[in-house]
Amino acid sequence: MTPDQYCQEKAAQSGSSFYYSFLFLAPERRQAITALYAWCREVDDVVDDTQDASVAYQKLAWWRNELAQMFNGAPTHPVIKALQPHAQAYGLTQSMFNEVLDGMEMDLNQSRYLDEIALTRYCHCVAGVVGTMSARILGHTDPRTLEYAEKMGLSLQMINILRDVGEDARRGRIYLPVNTLQRFQVPVSEINQATHSDRFVALMRFQAEQARTLYREALALLPVADRRAQRAGLVMGAIYQTLLDELEASEFQVLNQRISLTPMRKLWIAWKTWMRNR
Repeated sequence: MTPDQYCQEKAAQSGSSFYYSFLFLAPERRQAITALYAWCREVDDVVDDTQDASVAYQKLAWWRNELAQMFNGAPTHPVIKALQPHAQAYGLTQSMFNEVLDGMEMDLNQSRYLDEIALTRYCHCVAGVVGTMSARILGHTDPRTLEYAEKMGLSLQMINILRDVGEDARRGRIYLPVNTLQRFQVPVSEINQATHSDRFVALMRFQAEQARTLYREALALLPVADRRAQRAGLVMGAIYQTLLDELEASEFQVLNQRISLTPMRKLWIAWKTWMRNR
């Protein structure tokens, strides 16, 4: 199996919306962004699948070393091998990748976020940076496009958080800011006990509107000249906005189930959005 085939299999197995967003890309850019996504999956799995935090730290340190090898030597992991020819071509720096790893370490260091500022910092590392790296791969002519990509990444991550409140709580993590929980009088114990209340729904609607605001602000930043190049990101945004619609329609019944879109629906949204932005 070649490094590119490894990344393709990793991306396809995840069933993520990201996979559908770059189906229609030209081969070289599709290989690059698939490798980036596969790397994100690898390091995310370190945090989600490793029970011992000390072991997870060691694994993330190993990935930092692999990144150094990508820029200064000979990497060994197939994902890094697949990424290596694209990093310089698209201006992806070692510091960008390390910021993502910083975000992964936040998941090991803390399970709560005091306020929106702290949560935004986390979302920047695990999603905003990935958004700007993706935008570089897709191509841009205007620096505002990178600002668009950062905000789009923040919006997508916020929707992820809303979808996964129950699942994350079972893993011992609650990303909803402490001050927001207090404002809406939703104690952590109710989330841990999967207690679905009107107060919880009000809190989630507030957070959902923040995610939609970020999405609208992102679209407003994207220059017309770069819309065609950034179609894959627009596909992601459209899929996630539809997911957010479903979360709202369910009254945010996310504490004991995972709400998702079917593969066929994702494919339809992807094709429709791609054609609309030709």
